[in-house]
Parts: sequence; C-alpha cells; structure tokens
Amino acid sequence: MNRLLEVRKQGQQIWLDNLSRSLIRDGHLARLVEEDGVAGVTTNPAIFEKAIGGGQYYEGDLARLKTQDLSAEARYEALVIPDVQAACDVLRPTWVDSGGEAGYVSLEVSPDLAHDEDATVAAAHRLHAAVARDNVLIKVPATPAGVRAVERLIADGISVNVTLMFSLAHVDAVASAYVRGLQQRAGAGKDISKVFSVASLFLSRVDTLVDGWLEENGKPEALALRGRSAVAMAKRAYQMYCERYDEDPVFAALRDKGGRPQYMLWASTGTKNPAYSDLLYVEPLIGPETVNTLPDATLAALLDHGQVAARLDEDLDAAVAQYEALAAFNIDMTEAGETLQAAGVKQFEDAFAKLLAVTA
Repeated sequence: MNRLLEVRKQGQQIWLDNLSRSLIRDGHLARLVEEDGVAGVTTNPAIFEKAIGGGQYYEGDLARLKTQDLSAEARYEALVIPDVQAACDVLRPTWVDSGGEAGYVSLEVSPDLAHDEDATVAAAHRLHAAVARDNVLIKVPATPAGVRAVERLIADGISVNVTLMFSLAHVDAVASAYVRGLQQRAGAGKDISKVFSVASLFLSRVDTLVDGWLEENGKPEALALRGRSAVAMAKRAYQMYCERYDEDPVFAALRDKGGRPQYMLWASTGTKNPAYSDLLYVEPLIGPETVNTLPDATLAALLDHGQVAARLDEDLDAAVAQYEALAAFNIDMTEAGETLQAAGVKQFEDAFAKLLAVTA
C-alpha cells in the first residue's frame, strides 16, 4: 500500500515543501509525482537559502551571474525561476489531468514587501510573468497589506498561495479577500474559472508558542492542553471553509460562473516537539478539498507508517472546547496568531537576507 496514494483517495493533496536543482535533475521530484502522487511543491526563502547555499548545480550559474551587473535579488531570481519552471513542467501533467485543481508550484514574493501592498502586487505580476507557467502560484503573506494585495491579484487573475496564516482571524480575512477578488473579476466580465488559490495555515509553530504559555502556567489542567491547539485550529478552519464554500449563497453565485473554492493548506507540518507524534499535523487533518505540504522527513514518515483515514471533520466539539479551555487560561489565539505572523515575516526576512548575501 502506498500511503500517499491512499491520502489522495480521501480527497487530500500532498505537496512537497522543498525544491532544489538536485531534486529536479536527479529525478527525485519526478519519481515522487509519478509513483507517489505528490501533487505540488511549495518553496520559501529559507528553502532556497539552503538549496543555493549548500546544494549542487548552482555554483557555475552563480559564478556567471556575479560577472554581470545585477542586483543580488536579480541574481537570486535568475537562479530560482528556472527551478520553479522545471518543477512546473514536471507537475504539468498533474495540473492538466486534474483540470487545474492540482499540480502547482509556489514562488514567494520578497518578504521585504510584506507590509507594502502596491509593491507586492507589482512583484507578483512580475514573477508570474517571468515564470510563465499556468501552474505557478505566487506566495503572498497574510499581513494586512498582503491580504489587500491578494484581493487585487485575484481580481487580476493571478493565482496565489496565501502564506503565514496563524489564526482563525487570518483564515477569515484571507477567504473574504479571495471571494471579493473573484467578485470583482466576475463583475468585470472576466473568466474566473482559471483562478486557483490555497490558504496556508501554519501549525507546528502555534503549538510551540501556546505550549510554552501553558508550561509557564504550570497547572495540571493547563499542561493537559499541550499539543492540541494547532490541530484544533485547523479543524475549526476547515469548518469555516465548508460553511463559506458549501453553504454561503455568495460563493454559490461565483461557483456557477466557474469559481473555485480556496483550499485550506496545512503548512509547518514537521513536528517540532519530539514528545509528539511525527505525524501529529498529518493524520488528524486528512480530508477532502485540502492540501498538506510536507517537508522531506514528514513525507518519509507518512510513507513509512502513516495511518490514513478521513478524520478532519472528527472531534469538532473537542476543537471548540480546546479554544474555550485556552481562553480560561487567558490565552488569546488571535493574539498568538499576530505574534507568530510577525515572527514568521522576520524569519523569512532573515533567510532572504542570508540568501542575498550568497548571491551578492
């Protein structure tokens, strides 16, 4: 039994949270797609910093680019855009066979633009044109400026992966922006059937932060809540997804015009606490019309010993109860999300700075 293929039968796509020239040129990505049903690829500045700084196949091109009068960011893009294009080409048959529901590769705008709406929109258009593949997703952070940019980009027909979401407030804001963008595009008489989007909700970092607060409290009742907050958040986010896209007449009108729901994507799914299951953010969150993007180690764990069953709509009362219990200990999950998003932007800014130091 191939567990990744079994997950796909449950309606969930597994994407690889990694990309490098080694993966492409050594044929590993193609094998994951063809044999294991991996249906997409996500990238971020930290992934590319690791690939370019320590990977094979970049040295010659980087040396050549350093002889040219280019900025460090332009050199970075000249290195990674061909990788994204190659990955898109590997996944194009998946994109075609799925009717545009799968087979995407994500490329992120510069994290330095996280709080600049206009610059984010301009960069997204530029990167989309540079990659020139139907199955590329431009990653935009779910900061207030990023959310406004998402609305504009969807209206412009640019497919996006909205990243750095850490709370139900982020889920609602991003989905609302997506629907407004579709409405604007449809209202202008433009085709909305080719627009695709995912909303990336980060999980493991939520438990890391909240668990720390619970441990500071120290009461047995608080300690018993550890390791449950992120999965509870994801289950509640999925219920919000179902209500918006299955029950809301606003989206029903868009669906009639070819509009697609914005899938929930589970991100940051590598378990950070060794006391927890290595599939904590995988097994409980399998369900239809969702994506889980996995780093290599978590992907290997799923293939090796994952228990595959559709459990995403189970234990919903427990998910609500988890939030209520956290509130009783004065833990505000919306506040936690803002803290984590600010830290996430900073982490990607730092990784991007390291990357540009390599290409400078």
